[in-house]
Order: sequence, then C-alpha cells, then structure tokens
Amino acid sequence: MRHGIAILPEHPWREARPLWVEAEELGFDHAWTYDHVVWGGLPESRWFGAIPTLTAAATATSRIGLGVFVASPNYRHPAPFARDLQALADISDDRLLLGLGAGGDPDSTLLGGPAPSPRDRVDRLQEFTDLLDRVLSTDHVTTNGRWFSTTDMRLRDEPIRPRKPFLLAGNGPRSIDYAARTGDGWITTGPKADDIEAWFAGVATSVGHLEASLERAGRDRASFPSYLSIDTSPAVSLSSTELYIEMVGRAGELGFSDVICHWPRDTAPYDGSLEVLHDIADRVIGR
Repeated sequence: MRHGIAILPEHPWREARPLWVEAEELGFDHAWTYDHVVWGGLPESRWFGAIPTLTAAATATSRIGLGVFVASPNYRHPAPFARDLQALADISDDRLLLGLGAGGDPDSTLLGGPAPSPRDRVDRLQEFTDLLDRVLSTDHVTTNGRWFSTTDMRLRDEPIRPRKPFLLAGNGPRSIDYAARTGDGWITTGPKADDIEAWFAGVATSVGHLEASLERAGRDRASFPSYLSIDTSPAVSLSSTELYIEMVGRAGELGFSDVICHWPRDTAPYDGSLEVLHDIADRVIGR
C-alpha cells in the first residue's frame, strides 16, 4: 500500500512550504492539492492555485510524488492546461501525478455559464481528457469539439504522454467504465453515507464495477493503480491511529494500491490530529 496526503491550498507559501517538506520527511509516497477556483467545502477561505502551489512544492522537495487532486473542465481548457503540465512535469523531474474528474459546483458556474447536467459533466470530462491526451502526445492538433477546440496546437517538446498517467476520478458507472477503458488509474471518494460501514459497502460496489469494466477492457486489475480518498468517509482518518490503520487495511482488502488522507486541520473539514499524523508515520508509513 502506498500512502498519500492532501494539503489544501489555503495557506500562503511561507506557511504551506513546511507542510510539503514534512510530508516528504514523514515518508508519504505522494502529496496532493485541490484544484479549484472556489471550493464548496471552504467557500469563504483564502485559496491558492494548484499548479503554482505544486510548482513551489516541487522546488522544496526531491522525492515525493506531487498530485493534482483533481483537475476538471469546469474552468480549464486542455491546450493552456497542457502548457502548465509540461512545465510542472519538467520542474518536478517527472514527479507529477494528474487526477482528472468531472467537477461540480461552485466552479461549474464560476465563468458565468449554466451548470451542466450530470450527463454533460461526464461527456465534457471525456472530451477534455481525450483532447488533453492528444495535445500532450502529438504536435499540430486541430479539433472542433462540442466544448473544446484547438487550431494547430503545438507540442514542441518531448511528449508528456504516455509517461505521465491520467488518474481518472469517478464514482458513477459511466465514469468508472471510462476510467477502466482509457485511464491509467482510478481515484474514488466513495459514496455519500451516514457511517463507515455503509461507506465501505458503497466503495466495494464501485470496486466491483471497476473490476468488471477492466475485465471487459482486457486490462489487469493488479497493474491498474487505484486511489481511495479515505477522508471523504463519514470519519476523518487521522482522528486516531487505530482508525487510520483500520481504514487502510480495509482499502487493501478491496484491492486499492493507494490511499489518500488529508493534512489535519484545526476545524472541519478534515479536523484530525498532528499527533496521529506523526504516529502513523512512525508505525505505519515508516520514516
């Protein structure tokens, strides 16, 4: 099992830098940040851009994977986003991990358009991902899509794809099917649930759908990375060492290769314990 931690981009860099450095020192395999203009979980919070934050983290660390958790088409276009990813992959010495998802409110209406339907969000994500794949792997891309178009988009660099995997997020059947067919890995936050048992039952259902989709696509589950965001359950994993160990163990039983927790905050959401964080680093992750 590989262990990851998400650090919300709510702090100025002078305060955030020590967190990223410590995440590496504690032995985490990867560290992530959210990619939003406004995040619904903290709509009144100060908020910083994901790509500049990860770029700064790349210069402050040397080993840990650095992840976008997750980018969506709500306010991004594949062509300019590809330039950001090229730069981040270069500056981080290829430690970039790219999560892609359909996204939701409030970013979905931030630019003045109507909120897309759930079906349109999934359709748009697939068009976004397919075009992003093209502009990161080939030169002279011209396309006219429903949501995204390019005219002679230039790569003018070594291809980022396929060496940089696309980790596709989703909980619904269509998104899971698409991840299994075309993605390089899967990220899930699990379902909405009132308790941990119900949450893990929902996660298990999604895992079953993933395994069936991978089988239909002729792909091997054992070589297909899967990431579980354990703090989107009804309990925060860093509330206690025992809870973290339990959740990681159950994720492993379901076949997940990676888990992602969150840097503990003083208040909700993700109001965990720094003492627990350090304890799991010693007892579970290993410094």
